[in-house]
Amino acid sequence: MQTGFAPSNNMPRRHSSLLRATAFAAVALLVYSPFSNSQTKPAPVEPAQLKIDSAKIVSPVSPMLYGMMTEEINHAFDGGLYAELLQNHTFRRSWMGIEHWDLVRNGNAAAELSSDEHSGPSKALPYSMKIQVTSASDGAEAGVTTAGYWGIPLKPHTTYKGSFYAKVDSDAPITAKLINDKSGASAGEAKIDLKSGDWARYEYTITTGQIVASTANHLVLTVARPGTIWLQAASLMPPTFHNTPNGNRIDLMEKMADLHPKFLRLPGGNYLEGDRLEDWYNWKETIGPIVDRPGHQAPWSYYSSDGLGLLEFLEWCEDLKIEPILAIYAGYALGGKHIEAGKNMEPFVQAALDEIEYVTGDSSTKWGAERAKDGHPAPFPLHYIEIGNEDWLDKSGSYDSRYPQFAHAIRKAYPQYKLIATTPVKTDHPEEQPDVIDDHYYKPPAEMMDFVHHYDNAPRNGPKIFVGEWASMSGSPTPNFGSALGDAAWMTSMERNSDLIILSAYAPLLVNINPGGMQWSPDLIGYDGLESYGSPSFYAQSLFAAHLGDGTPESSISGAQERFFYSATVGSSDHVLHLKFVNASTIEQPLTLDVAGIKASGEATVISLHAASFEATNSMSDPKQIVPHTITRPVGSAPWKHTVPPLTIQIVDVPLH
Repeated sequence: MQTGFAPSNNMPRRHSSLLRATAFAAVALLVYSPFSNSQTKPAPVEPAQLKIDSAKIVSPVSPMLYGMMTEEINHAFDGGLYAELLQNHTFRRSWMGIEHWDLVRNGNAAAELSSDEHSGPSKALPYSMKIQVTSASDGAEAGVTTAGYWGIPLKPHTTYKGSFYAKVDSDAPITAKLINDKSGASAGEAKIDLKSGDWARYEYTITTGQIVASTANHLVLTVARPGTIWLQAASLMPPTFHNTPNGNRIDLMEKMADLHPKFLRLPGGNYLEGDRLEDWYNWKETIGPIVDRPGHQAPWSYYSSDGLGLLEFLEWCEDLKIEPILAIYAGYALGGKHIEAGKNMEPFVQAALDEIEYVTGDSSTKWGAERAKDGHPAPFPLHYIEIGNEDWLDKSGSYDSRYPQFAHAIRKAYPQYKLIATTPVKTDHPEEQPDVIDDHYYKPPAEMMDFVHHYDNAPRNGPKIFVGEWASMSGSPTPNFGSALGDAAWMTSMERNSDLIILSAYAPLLVNINPGGMQWSPDLIGYDGLESYGSPSFYAQSLFAAHLGDGTPESSISGAQERFFYSATVGSSDHVLHLKFVNASTIEQPLTLDVAGIKASGEATVISLHAASFEATNSMSDPKQIVPHTITRPVGSAPWKHTVPPLTIQIVDVPLH
């Protein structure tokens, strides 16, 4: 996640709220001012002349152009995509106690809750939550309760899978109940018989009945007799996408599938580095059973459970039938410190080589065998490896020595992969030159529209470009239609320059809209515990990715308004000319289209995304205010007329010979 709005704007992350406030004020002046005279009828506009020769392909379109970037921000993983419903499920303690867990003492039960720092089920979790019950009986139970992340979301007739590690000093049944906050009624319960002895894992299921879907629920674990119980690594999982164990939320995965992505950049952004050197994404601590994952401090203020670890990232890609772009840690922390290249960096270079082997190695390799032991014998596909993240933030210049050390080792072991650098690298050795440079852009919509020619005349003889993070910055928690127009304008530029820009990903992808859930706005997809919605920018990106050819035809336009943007691509397999029109003006844009190579008479599909103002948007209460609408219209080989309404993003698919 970039800290400014463009690579040249490298201010500290702590000032990002001030930057956004200033940028939004600029948006109000530069973009929204046309509405001040909205009652004045605009003068007629002469048609712009758009000429396209669909048979003359001037440059290729990257088949990997549109993908996704993710990181642990806005409760994107814990409390978001990762389906786990229990917050602080490993019972980490702060000065406030065991956060998000409370003692239960029904009736006249007597019990104490504490953290035992000397007893736990694994090396990763050597501590536990200790419940000492001195008095309890039927109707006067004692135990613990949690409301998860802003309440536990429950749906009717749904099975929830629970588990925990426990140790008890004597045999005892424990009852798990899901209870409605308002009524106090049980939505379902299960009894689990705990056996005295060493640590053991216990499982249970609870199936709800005819309840009203709600997030206003909590989990209670209680006993009805005296004794001491130690608990660790608790879990409560709803049904997951494709029923993947320890998997992801169904609705969020479905929305990501609707984006038609080709890749996922993982683990992504600042999450790779952390604020301190000790907070780096140590992937080896994110694999294997949950009980063997200690978690780590993430850079956006809260702790990451690492329940969504490296294998879950890769299975996320597999579930969506896309491939990973693997970002490896390269020795820099957001606080400004770095590891010196050379001997001190060698363990991290080896960790990167091991990580690549875990992803791609067969089961005869050391780390391929570990992946098979974790439940996935088959290797995952991989073509791109990114070394570090936003290393232009490193003012020491150490990336010029850190990057080559990784590049040399990776190219020697894995010469088949393309390497992505996060900033231009100064090196005289050809084998250390990156194949791709990762550029990031966060701009107000007006600036994004003015930026569309940035790559038009860029050199084509150097590394390719990955626009690894980008967004038009207007709207909260998700983009408004002004941002969608800025995004769409920028996407026409990326399509036009896709011989150079081979990869791109909007960021951030996800946001939990509950109070305290968001650290950055705007974000593409919003959600609470039960539901989710796509922003106007979500629909714009879905349309652009779904209607993309593999070649850019020769084209020219004259007489168009300043804030009218277009792109044209041709599909060699579907024989369709995919036109994208973006009218960010408050007046319509008439066109005369002269298109060579289309049928003498045919029918085009026209898909429009429109809003009445820049501020119009979607929300949890009105998720479908702005959605695409489809019509068909006749087209022919002779020049034909077409009008793009004001404030409209439009796809026109024209059949070819």
